[in-house]
Amino acid sequence: MSQLKLSPVEERAKRIKVVVFDVDGVMTDGSLIIGDDGQEYKSFHSLDGLGMKLLKATGIEMAIITGRTSNVVTKRAENTGVAHFYQGVEDKLEAFQDLVRKMNVTPEECAFVGDDVVDLPPMRRCGLAITVPTATPLVKQYAHYTTSKPAGRGAVREVCELIMKAQGTYDAQIAQFLA
Repeated sequence: MSQLKLSPVEERAKRIKVVVFDVDGVMTDGSLIIGDDGQEYKSFHSLDGLGMKLLKATGIEMAIITGRTSNVVTKRAENTGVAHFYQGVEDKLEAFQDLVRKMNVTPEECAFVGDDVVDLPPMRRCGLAITVPTATPLVKQYAHYTTSKPAGRGAVREVCELIMKAQGTYDAQIAQFLA
């Protein structure tokens, strides 16, 4: 009996060991809410958080590389099992290369999820470049995959499930909820 042929995106996803997320416009809808006190607020979706926890349980590492600096990003990273994060980054490629070195992986073993032109340098060098429907047209042009779910509303979960399904770990993670 022959196995189903994987799509080119699934072939790429099968090799991923690290998923790197931008924050604004990927993990959030891109809105920047700043209070009178100067505090920055962000809205994250619970579906995305559980997806990240399920992916982490399969042994896939996650990282965040973002241009902004916010305490809420630190909290979100802690809550979802993201051990590697870079904030206030001007050169995302430099941060990506540092991450690859520190984690002892190749760029091809990394997925990068971004939405704007500042994300293009690492997206163009990683093994699986992913974007969201509201990304700039140029970013969509270089992405291997565009999520069907919007940023901040399930796109991260879709990415996590895509990788788990390609690697054959999805059913085992979901089984705990069907027992």
